[in-house]
Amino acid sequence: MGKKRSGAGLTGPQQAAKFLGLSVLSGVVLAGIAIPGAGALGLAAKGTVEGFDEIPANLKTPPLSQRTTILDAEGGLIATVYSRDRQVVPLTAISPYMQKAIVAIEDSRFYEHGAVDLKGILRAVNRNAQEGGAAQGASTLTQQYVKNVFVEEAGDDETKVREAQEKSLGRKIRELKFSIQVEEELGKKKILENYLNITYFGQQAYGIESASQRYFSKPAKDLTLEESALLAGLVQSPSRYDPVNDSQEAMKRRNIVLQRMADVKDISQAEADEAKKKPVQLKVTRPKNGCITAVKGAGFFCDYVRNTFLTDPVFGKTREERAKLWNRGGLTVRTTLDPQSQDSVNESIKDHVSQDDKVATAVTLVEPGSGRVVAMGQSKPYGFNKNETQINFSVDKRMGGSSFGFPTGSTFKPFVAAAALEEGVSPGKVYSSPYQMEYPSPVQTCGSKPWVNTAHERLENEQESEVGPYGMNQAMAKSVNTYFVQMITETGVCPVTEMTTKLGVIPADGTKLPEVPAIALGTEGMSPLTMANAYATFANRGVHCTPVSIESITDSHGKALSVPKSKCERVMSERTADTINSLLLGVVDSGTGTAAGLTDRQNAGKTGTTDSRYNAWFVGYTPNMSGATWVGSGGSKQVSMENITIGGQYYDKVYGGGLPGPIWKQAVSGALAGREAPNFVTVALPDTGNPGGTAKPTPPTNPTKPNKPAKPGKPGGDGKPGGPTTGGGVTTGGGTTGGGTTPTNPFPGITLEPGVIGGRDTQ
Repeated sequence: MGKKRSGAGLTGPQQAAKFLGLSVLSGVVLAGIAIPGAGALGLAAKGTVEGFDEIPANLKTPPLSQRTTILDAEGGLIATVYSRDRQVVPLTAISPYMQKAIVAIEDSRFYEHGAVDLKGILRAVNRNAQEGGAAQGASTLTQQYVKNVFVEEAGDDETKVREAQEKSLGRKIRELKFSIQVEEELGKKKILENYLNITYFGQQAYGIESASQRYFSKPAKDLTLEESALLAGLVQSPSRYDPVNDSQEAMKRRNIVLQRMADVKDISQAEADEAKKKPVQLKVTRPKNGCITAVKGAGFFCDYVRNTFLTDPVFGKTREERAKLWNRGGLTVRTTLDPQSQDSVNESIKDHVSQDDKVATAVTLVEPGSGRVVAMGQSKPYGFNKNETQINFSVDKRMGGSSFGFPTGSTFKPFVAAAALEEGVSPGKVYSSPYQMEYPSPVQTCGSKPWVNTAHERLENEQESEVGPYGMNQAMAKSVNTYFVQMITETGVCPVTEMTTKLGVIPADGTKLPEVPAIALGTEGMSPLTMANAYATFANRGVHCTPVSIESITDSHGKALSVPKSKCERVMSERTADTINSLLLGVVDSGTGTAAGLTDRQNAGKTGTTDSRYNAWFVGYTPNMSGATWVGSGGSKQVSMENITIGGQYYDKVYGGGLPGPIWKQAVSGALAGREAPNFVTVALPDTGNPGGTAKPTPPTNPTKPNKPAKPGKPGGDGKPGGPTTGGGVTTGGGTTGGGTTPTNPFPGITLEPGVIGGRDTQ
């Protein structure tokens, strides 16, 4: 509150107000104004000055809710969000016409009386007595301001809003006492300023600045006489006098205000008459609120920022506290979104996947070493219409993502390799890696009870030609399933789950990874952000940094707020990370990810394709950029990506390297254009095993109708040619996911989603 006005004791108007308080409490005056039968409320007993003084006068004006501005890393606007669209401005930034108009129509004796207007009350009492009801009120502009403070404090709580607006004697008494306090502490100019900033003007506009922008697309300081009169007339009933919906009714009300301004000598009669002749001329700016208005396709990133705010304890101990701060608004949020990277992601998505395709894609880019999320986009835009969605495919369920995430296929295998290397397994380790095998058992878990393959479940590689023995280098490049299952069998499941926990690789639904060897094949649903950030740890030579999306926040007064900081921690040795980088360089150089190979810098990565080709991935990185691209079914209905057209391009079979790989390549190429191109620190990898394989490939099951090959130079193959489906999946609720035989669920007691477990997670 401001300073008290000079002078000791109460002023004349305040003494009168105090006297009026006694009358109110006796049920004499206000009972005739707005509350017939008020004496029945039982408050008449407090009919003393002491009784009135006992009413606490500790009005605490809440900060006015305002719009929040979300900016990218360079200060460009992403979106404006608010619970109430308001921009607080000083009185000097409000047109003098507007100041005079609101006083003339709402409280013409504002500068002459104190907290209450005795003449106004007597006039109202007389008229109401004549008409036998509460035809006229007598609230001053100060009292109206106090009521609005109560409404603002109520926020979105409908019960509290009703209480703040109810026509009760108790509320009138409380309003009166607070009005005396406000008059004493603020003074007329500040009260008028606060009133104009808090009042609702209709069309979702709170405060005069937002109202001026909404109806006339100009700042409040530039409002003309007739525009000011129109806005002042709205306050009594924003819906009835809404000029957008009823210009004639709005004009009538505007002219009443103009005449009132002439009557109180704020303007001449000639000025009023001239203004009355002018039609209502609006230049409406429609409300733009929320992440749906975000530019650069950043609606989902905007939503991720909002969810970060609502879930991070740095902004408040409880979600309710954080939500209250967010809804109050007035914040300027500078984010980590890099405009160049976001533009590149959008362009790549547009070039490869159409909004109305049966499947969707999502791409997320993260900066290694800082955890900064620099781009986030998807093919189904943020919205409520057909082929739009509010589900952010890039993030976990708790942050607005899909319920289960998306099985990652073979992009999970580098985590198995990293865990094994940390356990002392040599990168030259050779396993027999047969084309087909039974899941070995028992396999050690984190508990005392090992996993046992009681169902004698089997798995196989993508093609019969993939037969070992293989070393780690060849197995990673070819994405050999049996190699990595043999590896997790030797190390046990626990080192893998411990490694993924340190990497932040947690299923999108928030559950723990099951302790079964099949996780080596990417059976669990993850989000692109999770995968991009985990691979950023390899790029950062073993130091994991938690993802962040907010650089800084300032409040409406320019005060900086604390924001979440990325927490960086070494989770594997540099040697292990360098070895993984060397292995994954081979994937894009000569393995399943060649279609994702960059031409101007080193990059590494891994492909992944799940059973029935419901999901396809490429997760890749350079030393200064990590990104994950997912393509698959965004809705509840799973779509098998075989013999399918996506983005206008036909695919006989979608592989991780065939569609996600090129999407990733274009997105990252544009994001890093003109930026430094550092190299990885690599290690020499032993050339062990059987790089060529020995078995002959099986011919197509229908020789008269072979699979349609990918067109030269077009996406569609990722290093493994289209071929027959030879089986190897496990049976889930949706049937056999890999074709061939129909084995039983190898994980008794674990409920599996259709299509999330199987043996073809190879590319």
